Amino acid sequence: MRRAAFLVRVAGTAVVGVLLFDAPPVAPHVRVLKIAVYAVLCLGIAGWSLLDLIPPLAPHRIRLLGPVLGVVVTAGGLGCTLPHGDGMVAFAVVGALVVGSDLELLPACIVAGTGIVTVAFGAIALGDGIGTTIGYPLLLVVGLLLGRTRRGYQVQAEQSAALLAQYEQLQLQQRRTEVLDERARIAREIHDVLAHSLGALGIQIQVARAVLTDSQDIDKAVELLAAAQRMASEGLVETRRAVHALRTDQLPLDQEIARAADTHSRRHGAAVAVDIDGTPRPLPADATLALLRIVQEALVNAAKHAPGQPVTVGLRCTDALTVVTVTNPVAHNPRSASNAGSITGGYGLIGMRERLRLLNGTLTAGPQGDDAWTVTAQLPHPDGNPDPEPGTLVS
Repeated sequence: MRRAAFLVRVAGTAVVGVLLFDAPPVAPHVRVLKIAVYAVLCLGIAGWSLLDLIPPLAPHRIRLLGPVLGVVVTAGGLGCTLPHGDGMVAFAVVGALVVGSDLELLPACIVAGTGIVTVAFGAIALGDGIGTTIGYPLLLVVGLLLGRTRRGYQVQAEQSAALLAQYEQLQLQQRRTEVLDERARIAREIHDVLAHSLGALGIQIQVARAVLTDSQDIDKAVELLAAAQRMASEGLVETRRAVHALRTDQLPLDQEIARAADTHSRRHGAAVAVDIDGTPRPLPADATLALLRIVQEALVNAAKHAPGQPVTVGLRCTDALTVVTVTNPVAHNPRSASNAGSITGGYGLIGMRERLRLLNGTLTAGPQGDDAWTVTAQLPHPDGNPDPEPGTLVS
């Protein structure tokens, strides 16, 4: 495009030169003025072309474009008032259009104003008519206004391109965030499933080992190891569900809790009582899964620190929130009691907190009286925003 513009300028300069000098003889001083004006115009066109065609001058283009086009507009404005020099007004108008498009308002007005003053001065000095005195300056004004309009479109196009690039960047960042969130979610799923399954499996193996070493009851140990094998298989199934994020086969929360309680009773031989207060409210899949994992983690801790002791799982449902509690006895040794209720080891509690935090829920754990430990998870419903219940220690 720049080379094409250069060729057009060269051709236009040649045509203007032919029209300017291939004319009837004029007074010597007018001829000298023609030569001087045409030479200045050629110098301006040459400078303009150099700014467009030479890459090293590109960083200085905006700074030099005003003076260079000022020469073109001034020479074209004065030349159009000379005999047979009307064609030179085209360079003045194009120069005004370019400065209006590429430069700021003040320098563009200065360049165009210089051309207007030059046209008026030449028309008055050479005795041109009213058409030259008023018409050509109006053409320069039109060229300047067209340039400013073009600049406005360019600015809008640049802003639109910047907004589009920003939007694409935000989309890319959003996709990255979604990927990271999905990875974190899958990591929580895998951890919670493995912590639950492997915790129960470890307890079962420990019991089998105790049977072999203390009682040397091989049949009982084999039975316990078979149960441990079943636990491992169930853990693999649950892990696959977590990895593939299968939620379509998920039961309502009360049924999931009942199933978890039944599994715990079969695995560890401890009675688990499920107490439901209120009508269970349908919850989203992620909310149901979060509360279920908390129940499973608390049951595993109960089996570790209070083996064989009864556990109570409570589910209270109101219009504002769903509350799940897991209560189990603790040892009378203060240190053991602390360990019995503590679910702060590893990443279990971190995963629980993250789950509930994403759902605007809270997780609390603390002693209940002198011989029990309670884990409480509160999950507000979308139409409610309750405060945590008093009497618990926020973990």
